[in-house]
Amino acid sequence: MSDGQTLLLNGNHAAAWAARLARPEVIPVYPITPQTPILELITEFQARGELHAQVLTPESEHSVLAACIPASLAGARVFTATASQGLLLMHEVLHYASGARAPIVMCNVNRTVASPWAFWPDETDSLAQRDTGWLQFYSESPQESLDTVLQAFRIAETVQLPAMVSHDAFYVSHSLEPVHVPSQETADRYLAACRRVRHLNTEAPSGWGNVVTPDMYNRHRQAVQEAMARALEVAQEADRVWGELTGRSYGLVERYRCEDARIVVVALGSMCGTAREAIDQLRADGLAAGLLKLRLFRPLPQQALRVALAGVPDVLVLDRNHSPGLGGILHQEVRAALYGLPDAPRVHGVLAGVGGVDVQPRRIRELVAAALQGAAAPESTWG
Repeated sequence: MSDGQTLLLNGNHAAAWAARLARPEVIPVYPITPQTPILELITEFQARGELHAQVLTPESEHSVLAACIPASLAGARVFTATASQGLLLMHEVLHYASGARAPIVMCNVNRTVASPWAFWPDETDSLAQRDTGWLQFYSESPQESLDTVLQAFRIAETVQLPAMVSHDAFYVSHSLEPVHVPSQETADRYLAACRRVRHLNTEAPSGWGNVVTPDMYNRHRQAVQEAMARALEVAQEADRVWGELTGRSYGLVERYRCEDARIVVVALGSMCGTAREAIDQLRADGLAAGLLKLRLFRPLPQQALRVALAGVPDVLVLDRNHSPGLGGILHQEVRAALYGLPDAPRVHGVLAGVGGVDVQPRRIRELVAAALQGAAAPESTWG
């Protein structure tokens, strides 16, 4: 276990502490509920002289990311944060950031998207960005958010792609719990292996943004895909090293009581804590149930999913998101990952907690019972 201190932190403050420990040079950010406490604590760190970074507050989230990209390309370590409508406003520039191979790290606080207007936990905002070329992590707790933001810097700067670390509004962002904050020395040691690249250098002038030919564009997209594929191995190694330094390791997916499971629940983020309690209750009642927490969503760890779920009779995917005309995004991703397995499970998908509706352990037990009694369908059902 590394040295450091244990503080009572919510998820947003844990992310801000992680940013401080990473020593970013540039932090463009715009306030939006429920992300604002991240910005507030970062500015407090800066005002007290504990964070030596340029904190920029442009006029919108679109401009925030537009400021992140050149800073990152010039070799600065860059952090930002947003939520919901702010992330949607960034959408155009999210593509540009990944195409420019800018290793920005962003904390996104998962919140419902309008309309209607709401502020509750819902992962549609970030999952709607799954094709933008950003690495995507989902954390269950404030501790995991702190650890994952630091890991994200190492991974992003190794593969030269931006990374997004998301946690649920209020369930994680505003919930207090003891969080171990590693020492600055531990963080420095962990990030010392990072490769900082200066794509823009006044001593060797170059530019980015000129029109390219179709074959050049095609080769560039292939390079992005290769970096995404490499990120799987890099993320595993980054998590392993973090575990050696701190005693905390999460994996790309986390299995809980899956060894002899008749049915496995698959979920993202804070839903996993509730599901874990439901699994314990189901086990106490004699039903062999397990939980598979998906921590890394992009790149999707398809092989890890296949290994973890091969031979399991039934899988129940819980989605706190909604893609109109499709259903649950995670449901469809899991179905696709398992397609073609000779012993593929029956995959059931439930839209549970969309819009911030509270999903209690009792409800998850009911959904498990319904899945075991019904046939799997390609469509997600409302739960």
